[in-house]
Amino acid sequence: MRILWAPWRSSYVEKVDEQEGCFLCKAVVEPEDKLRDSLVLYRGQRAFVIFNKYPYNAGHLMVAPKKHMGDFQLLDDDTALEIHKLTKICLKALRECIKPHGFNLGYNLGRSAGAGLESHLHLHIVPRWNGDTNFMPTTAKTKVISQDLFDLYDRIKPVFDSLLNAT
Repeated sequence: MRILWAPWRSSYVEKVDEQEGCFLCKAVVEPEDKLRDSLVLYRGQRAFVIFNKYPYNAGHLMVAPKKHMGDFQLLDDDTALEIHKLTKICLKALRECIKPHGFNLGYNLGRSAGAGLESHLHLHIVPRWNGDTNFMPTTAKTKVISQDLFDLYDRIKPVFDSLLNAT
């Protein structure tokens, strides 16, 4: 058996069941000068955009309501609209910066649906490329992400802000 060394995962794997509180709620109240450290791309009135710290693919973003809620049925119309407006801007920024061929968008509602965090809704935006599924995830159940999160943050942030200001 070959081993792919990914030490950055250990801090998550070792503490996933020990984490107190909601990481999204913690991120949304970070001071302005700490947003990059928390990978928060943008905070709006009702929703915010954050990079997934443990992405499925490079550029994996999440758009979430600022209010802690896990029930999609409780999402008010104004928040839902802001989430979807931010999603459109995210798609444009990702297309411009990393040029994916497509996207997976979705909410994982409930543990059985893949939700790692059930108590705080979040919409996943996962960039996809033709041929991005290869032997690693298929046979080794391993995904290789070659893009540094903070480098990608620095590339996408000015494009996102420019698109946001143009709307």
